[in-house]
Amino acid sequence: MGEIVNLRTVRRRRDRAQQAEQAAGNRARFGRTGAEKTADRLDRDRAERQLDNARLDDPDRRAP
Repeated sequence: MGEIVNLRTVRRRRDRAQQAEQAAGNRARFGRTGAEKTADRLDRDRAERQLDNARLDDPDRRAP
């Protein structure tokens, strides 16, 4: 015969594990200093500018 488990306890453990995982993700995303956020934004902007400057065609001109 199998082991008897309390489903409510199993659900609570599962929910707590999911909440802990989400909390860790939120800490990684939102728990940064202003300087870190600014540095990331500047890196993104620089990469976007570099990509736009590497374009070979004119985005305003339409192909025939």
